[in-house]
Amino acid sequence: MNPAHQHTSHHGTQHGTQHEHDAGGQSDILDLDAEVLAEHTASITEWLPLETGPRQIVDVGCGTGAGTFALLDRFPDSHVTAVDTSTEHLQRLRAKACARGVEERVRIVQADLDAPAWPDLGSPDLVWASASMHHMTHPDRALRNVHGALVPGGLFAVVELAGFPRFLPESAPEDRPGLEERVHAVTDRLQAEHMPHRGADWGPMLTAAGFTIEGRRTIAVNIEGSRSDAIGRYALGGLQRIRAAAATGLSPEDLIALDRLLDADSPHGIVHRDDLAMRTERIVWAARRT
Repeated sequence: MNPAHQHTSHHGTQHGTQHEHDAGGQSDILDLDAEVLAEHTASITEWLPLETGPRQIVDVGCGTGAGTFALLDRFPDSHVTAVDTSTEHLQRLRAKACARGVEERVRIVQADLDAPAWPDLGSPDLVWASASMHHMTHPDRALRNVHGALVPGGLFAVVELAGFPRFLPESAPEDRPGLEERVHAVTDRLQAEHMPHRGADWGPMLTAAGFTIEGRRTIAVNIEGSRSDAIGRYALGGLQRIRAAAATGLSPEDLIALDRLLDADSPHGIVHRDDLAMRTERIVWAARRT
């Protein structure tokens, strides 16, 4: 799940991966997202309304494999077709599959899922799309393609993040309280034109594509930084990736404070703070092809 993954070509961040841009840095963020949110991703796979374990799964916009490996763990008899446009992401996913000894259960397909014609993805009984649908320029067409690929009775799970995660308390940093929210406000405005479906309610669009909504769930995420040193690295990497865009709308004082946070060698850098927590929400729709 690709939280990763929201002010960038991802997630992407968050996870969604329909553009090739700074793929190495984006892949790092996706890997951190998978590490930090592994428990929450597993809880989503357990919540899905499935009477029997799916055998054929497609992971749409798979990123570096957060959803792919969570699904393989949850459904030990399954095979996953992992689809993404990024060569870098797919290379990382393949390496992970080999390291885990599950390469025979993973089929990798490089494809642009925003294109009119989709590749042959088999006949899945579960399609998973985590932080990827909002990157689609034509999501209605993509939803119809998913509907057409699923076997009758198959399930489509759409997982989206409610914006990029937040890490700092509102009172931080001490000289510019609320800086993180101002940074994201700038980048949100810039991204709105390019990703108009970010934060959308996918329920009506799923229904219009022929699906029956069987469940919707909001999962609150609040992970203290003391539980994982990856949270500091995630916060640093995410803010580094949006720094250039944010600079266009920040005051000079805010930009100085942001650069101080992004200095990993400084004692004032974000990776050295002891008050970090990862806060976000994940929204899940479970839709059936009836």
